[in-house]
Amino acid sequence: MGSDCQVRKVLFIEGEKAIGKFFHVVLHKLGCQGEVAGNGEQAVAMISRDEFDAVLLDLRSSKVLPEDLVSEIHEIRPSLIGRVLVITGEVSDRETLDLVDRYFLLRIPADRVINDLMGWLRALLHIAPSPIVYSHRVSH
Repeated sequence: MGSDCQVRKVLFIEGEKAIGKFFHVVLHKLGCQGEVAGNGEQAVAMISRDEFDAVLLDLRSSKVLPEDLVSEIHEIRPSLIGRVLVITGEVSDRETLDLVDRYFLLRIPADRVINDLMGWLRALLHIAPSPIVYSHRVSH
């Protein structure tokens, strides 16, 4: 990121520590800071005291329904309206698939998680993609 860009701060609501560590790696590659909340209740407390530029919510990380948690986040921090991304990995049960369809949740297959998640985060946080450097040889 350029020196004129502020560091963006993202909260990830995820109960599994290994996935939380992975999240930190993805954010670091984007030049962002990240914090992890283990559940919805912890996330609400963190959002109440700190500013975040975006929130990622793992669909299964909280006992609270995702739509209720998103509403509560929006009440506490209206600046996060449109900046809460509910995600889930591979799912096969009908109930979860219905939730994904009903609420337009982002489902990212495990083999595409890095690229897809980084793309969504770039869009959500208005981060330009890294420039691609092409080199070619001109022959005479």
